[in-house]
Amino acid sequence: MYSTVYTGGLHGMESYLARVEVDASRGLPGFEMVGLLGSEVKEARERIRVALKNAEAALPPVRITVNISPASLHKEGTSYDLPVAVGILVSTGMIPQNYVKDSMIAGELGLSGEIKPVRGILPMALEAKKQGLKRCIVPLENLAEAQLVEGIKILGAGCLIQLIELLQCRDGVPENLLYKDIMYMEKTEKNTDADSMSGNVAANMERTADLAEILPDFADVSGQEGAKRAAVVAAAGFHHLLMIGPPGSGKTMLARCIPSILPPLSTQERLEVTKVRSVAGLMEEGAGLLKNRPFISPHHTVTSRALTGGGQVPRPGLISLAHRGVLFLDELTEFKRATLDLLRQPMEERRVQIARNSGTYVYPSDFMLVAAMNPCPCGYYPDRNRCRCTPGEVQRYLNRVSGPILDRMDIFTEVSRIDFAGLAGENAGTGADSRSLRMQVMEARARQEARYAGTGLRFNSQLGPGEIRKYCRLGLAQQQYMEQLFHALQLSARAYHRIIRLARTLADLDGKDTIEQVHLSEAACYRMADGKYWRKKG
Repeated sequence: MYSTVYTGGLHGMESYLARVEVDASRGLPGFEMVGLLGSEVKEARERIRVALKNAEAALPPVRITVNISPASLHKEGTSYDLPVAVGILVSTGMIPQNYVKDSMIAGELGLSGEIKPVRGILPMALEAKKQGLKRCIVPLENLAEAQLVEGIKILGAGCLIQLIELLQCRDGVPENLLYKDIMYMEKTEKNTDADSMSGNVAANMERTADLAEILPDFADVSGQEGAKRAAVVAAAGFHHLLMIGPPGSGKTMLARCIPSILPPLSTQERLEVTKVRSVAGLMEEGAGLLKNRPFISPHHTVTSRALTGGGQVPRPGLISLAHRGVLFLDELTEFKRATLDLLRQPMEERRVQIARNSGTYVYPSDFMLVAAMNPCPCGYYPDRNRCRCTPGEVQRYLNRVSGPILDRMDIFTEVSRIDFAGLAGENAGTGADSRSLRMQVMEARARQEARYAGTGLRFNSQLGPGEIRKYCRLGLAQQQYMEQLFHALQLSARAYHRIIRLARTLADLDGKDTIEQVHLSEAACYRMADGKYWRKKG
């Protein structure tokens, strides 16, 4: 007897609907699986055979052939166990075909018949809904994750025996047993995209009130007003930021405060970052859509594969887990240079591509890079009273960061040592708090969203040369000023464009429609540390 069930497959961040065809026919008993299968899928034969036996549904003495299509796509992972087992039960007459004809089934089987969780259930459920299926059958531990998708019914099962009994009901699968119509966002959070930035800053401030209470606050950072300003500019335009300063000056604290001034995730962004964690297999049981922007801070010993993703079965790396959030690289010069250079393409294209024999996997990596480093091996350059490093040692230390990475940084800011007055004086702790700074950021973001509506752009940092000419027009005086800067600092084309993009963000923070010379001047100042420490212009 021939049967067909549907399951979901993963290729990078995308899911596709796979068709599991099972034929049980007379002949020499056997169990064969075809369809360009990976090793995990091939190993499923023994897991399925034993799981069915322990679920009191042992395979009959027939020849079973399983084909998973499309055969042109490489099948990987353990999520095919359950759909193949259900397909066998249908083809041997234990379960009616019409009970599962409109279902997407995914799950791993243990030898006892336990249905174990798998990664990528969220994109699979989204694809099932897109393809017009009516329900999903998933592991019980993945139930909450699948329930994030609205408009499709979800069934969660903990073991194969439970699922078989449910699917053997004479009246079909009861709608009121384990099914539930799911709305992937609560009603109070519907249509948050409409008010995410433009026209409703106050509403977003209320949504982030609870978040501000659990994140470090800029009010706790003593002094460092210049570095705080740089952080606000970076957050407003989603620009990459590099902080340089001695140990104990507050670089790490400043970086950890940045998420507290970023706007809340929109509905679409929450779905995106949750999908990344789902595909990476990092979703906790019962977790819903992620509410906070990611903040990823890898140790400097991180491997290239862990940072960018990969593996025999490719998975997202840390830069993808930082999608729509902050990637913080502390002690930047301690990272391997080859590892840092892997960030060059993701920083430009906002995605990472991993090539394997089975195909090319694409993962999102639209992150804001925040990096911190000491200016020399001892950390106190250029303070000659404390620095014991020779000029050669300082230069070799700084050269651990390659030129292409430095050229992709938008903002360079020095974080100087705090004096006693700034730490414990009368004015200590009187600086702006995260709430007030976040209001500035969100107002600037609202201006950007209104300006780029319908273009696919969201931030000033995303502007290319063509968009810069369109949205960042300079007056005659501003053009002459930039010409002087271009020659004086020997700017590269990339550095020139970064200054213009920064100036556009500074104008947005000031509530101005046009870029003024003061904005260009401040933007150029954020490139000065580049020339000071690396002894190059631009």
